[in-house]
Amino acid sequence: MDVAVVGAGLTGLWTAHYLAEADPSLRIAVLEAEVAGYGASGRNGGWCSALFPASLAKLTRLADRESALAQHRAMRDTVDEVARVTAAEGIDAHLAKGGTIALARNQAQWRRAEAEVQDARAWGRDEGDVRLLDRAEARSLLDGAGTVGGTFTPDCAAVHPARLVRGLATAVERRGVRVHEQTRALSIEPGRVHTAHGTVRAETVIRATEGYTATLAGHRRVLAPVYSLIIATEPLDAEVWDRIGLARRETFTDHRHLIVYGQRTADDRLVFGGRGAPYHLGSRIRPEFDRDERVFQHLYAALVDLLPVLAGTRITHAWGGALGIPRDWCASVGLDHSTGLGWAGGYVGDGVSTTNLAGRTLRDLVLGRDTELTRLPWVGHRSRPWEPEPLRWVGINATRHATTLADAEERLTRRPSLIARGISSLLG
Repeated sequence: MDVAVVGAGLTGLWTAHYLAEADPSLRIAVLEAEVAGYGASGRNGGWCSALFPASLAKLTRLADRESALAQHRAMRDTVDEVARVTAAEGIDAHLAKGGTIALARNQAQWRRAEAEVQDARAWGRDEGDVRLLDRAEARSLLDGAGTVGGTFTPDCAAVHPARLVRGLATAVERRGVRVHEQTRALSIEPGRVHTAHGTVRAETVIRATEGYTATLAGHRRVLAPVYSLIIATEPLDAEVWDRIGLARRETFTDHRHLIVYGQRTADDRLVFGGRGAPYHLGSRIRPEFDRDERVFQHLYAALVDLLPVLAGTRITHAWGGALGIPRDWCASVGLDHSTGLGWAGGYVGDGVSTTNLAGRTLRDLVLGRDTELTRLPWVGHRSRPWEPEPLRWVGINATRHATTLADAEERLTRRPSLIARGISSLLG
């Protein structure tokens, strides 16, 4: 085998797609413990956005200002690249590029919205990239309770994640890539992947396991698997949507500290998710962690608080899954040519688009190309490992609780949270 990819999520499948497209003679195998798209790639909130988990300032420290801006431009271009490939491959992912509306619902959030736009201008990013919305314009896009303003970026498309990843799996198989489902990798080493069914030998081995990286031998502290949970409503009537907004299927959030995210689906449901689920000691990942009724209840309460018109609306679906967080909250991609071992991941929930950029970058690295993509600042970056347990468990969960308290503090004081300022260095 020329290339063995461990993980049939979006990272692994995009990598296989671009390699097979660039060189159809390559022998490529994708190994998957469950089924293609089983992990975060098939369970996320459907934001294909230009968001990257590390700030421009952090990327500048990795390289320089122009390289950081090049990374941002690459992420913006990636949204359109995903749309291009889904159309070319006939993948019906329900994609709609409506952008993202982020509401400000109190004065502290409004000050963060203003600061975000001011920071963007300092980097030379104009209104075509991100702009500030007054109350009337924000409410015309999404009529959230208590809205005082917001921000808008055009660089996001709503997608159906499972349709995207399953369609991509079919597309790579059409190109001759072998996707081996129910083939759990136990460990990787130069030239080999040891699985539950035997050893696969390949010149290049790519780790594309994201939230499941801790299950590989020797990788327990590489990425912390942190859960994000989601609920979906029954299809809503046109009258309800007229009151809510999202006419162009904009994705949405607000400027709180504990992340929430949502979208209007192609069949007129409202999908709403967020952080808040606990991190489990020892980086454990279990199917029962995908469902936490307490978190689902909190999500429903947060949704109704944001959109009171949805009070009493039936929730028909609820799910969750683990995403991968590196210690410095900076995603990375790379290939060690001396060992033939490559990797990509640590997307911190921004993976629907970033996986595509990773796949194109790994294509160039595997084929030995020196391109604009291989010179981006995240290439070759290595985050330091997470602390050993129980320090990891204490730190991650304490930060989660502090983030919740920071939002409560701002609701009471109407001023930017002192708690949030204290934990900002821990949140990337």
